[in-house]
Amino acid sequence: MHHPASAGPNNLPAPGPGDCPFCAIVAGRASATIVRRWPDALAIVPLSAVTAGHMLVIPKEHVADVGVDPAVSAATMRRAAELAGDMGACNIITSRGGLATQTVFHLHLHVLPRRRRDGLKLPWAADKGTGNCAAAENAESRVLAEGNGVSNCR
Repeated sequence: MHHPASAGPNNLPAPGPGDCPFCAIVAGRASATIVRRWPDALAIVPLSAVTAGHMLVIPKEHVADVGVDPAVSAATMRRAAELAGDMGACNIITSRGGLATQTVFHLHLHVLPRRRRDGLKLPWAADKGTGNCAAAENAESRVLAEGNGVSNCR
């Protein structure tokens, strides 16, 4: 089933399946390091990994972004969660649209294993990615004191 592409950068139509690099990988027309295969998705190593073990989970069906087809998005998240369950601390991130930094208009989830002082800066992190777990632990201590969280800095 083909889903209409969402708007790309500057609200221009995003490329369709014929122009999509991830569709080319799924079809075997482009090479990629495939980490895992499922009937409905692939996990691949991105060209520019930002942490050791960084993977992209892509659905085999062309869906432009997370908002186009909730069922495909949920199935793709399930596959990302299967990977995450085997790796410990990690982020799972996706973007919708150019303003949200989406550059390939085929749904993909970044699965990013995290390690202390890995250098990956996320704007919502308590320590702003500096690797200073003291700042993160200080912010987390309020949550931990209430019994609602687990520190990722340990």
